[in-house]
Amino acid sequence: MIMNLFDTHAHLGDERFDGDRGGVIGRMVEAGVARCVCVGSDRASSLGAVALAESNGGVYAAVGIHPESAAAFAETDREWMRALAASPRVVAIGEIGLDYHYGMPRETQWPVFASQFAWAAAWEMPVILHVRDAHDDMLETLRVMNGMMPPQVILHCYSGDWPQAERYLDLGCAISFAGNVTFKNADNLHECARKVPLDRLLIETDCPYLAPAPVRGKRCEPAFVAHTAARIAELRGMPPEELAEAATANALRIFGISDAG
Repeated sequence: MIMNLFDTHAHLGDERFDGDRGGVIGRMVEAGVARCVCVGSDRASSLGAVALAESNGGVYAAVGIHPESAAAFAETDREWMRALAASPRVVAIGEIGLDYHYGMPRETQWPVFASQFAWAAAWEMPVILHVRDAHDDMLETLRVMNGMMPPQVILHCYSGDWPQAERYLDLGCAISFAGNVTFKNADNLHECARKVPLDRLLIETDCPYLAPAPVRGKRCEPAFVAHTAARIAELRGMPPEELAEAATANALRIFGISDAG
């Protein structure tokens, strides 16, 4: 049986899809992935995400500046981001956040994240958070800003442990799992996938990255989110179709998309 799936985080504009983007979207639909969110990481990719969303019925967009692109940030970025966010196909600001893994100076990342987070709150738009090796700082930031939160906050490609997930959940966040939850040695993620309340759980590919088992090592694409859904369902001891329906309903609610959309 084909599941009803929603890939909540995809980079369809990535050059690895050049020449095959139509095929990727076609295979997505054939696999039961009726919708996906194409995510921006800077101005160019955000523009591309909106263009893809406006020309493909099952594709929506998120616009934002990733922490690795923080060095080029200017306060005037608010203007193009606000203009793009006005599109009915744009459902979130993202991906934005903190990444301490690759060495972008923290003092460069922080104001970029804080500005975009505040804009999302003012525009009453959900936020897609990228957090890598920075969960404690992000949790403290969200705690301090709890009275000025956007309507929904999503932890994309969750990489923390269960105690951290509990703190995010206490702050009202949703937790999204990518293909790495299918990896054999991902014990922390397995625990989180079992314990996150079903009404706060999302699934994604983060394609073209993190292809799940049993297609690990291949170029990831939205159709592969079915493998992630099946593994999470296995961990939770529930039918994969039921898990997929619940995660899709969560995505529709969080992004404010009507079921007919």
